[in-house]
Amino acid sequence: MEALKMIEKAKNINWKYDPGADVLYISIGEPRNAEGIDIGDGIISRVDSANKEIVGLTILNFSARTLKLMGKNKGHG
Repeated sequence: MEALKMIEKAKNINWKYDPGADVLYISIGEPRNAEGIDIGDGIISRVDSANKEIVGLTILNFSARTLKLMGKNKGHG
């Protein structure tokens, strides 16, 4: 099985939240061009296809999901 590379202990994690689209973008290191691969449940893995390295994640409906789960977990903490 072919493996993807993970950046070991990245010096910085960059993120940006787009409230209009309710999308959270997470980049390992500086943001860069990458191929988006839908890994299910509204999560997109961003991969530098030249060296098969995961460089970030995109999470769709981030705020809506978080609020929904917070509501389900009320009283369970």
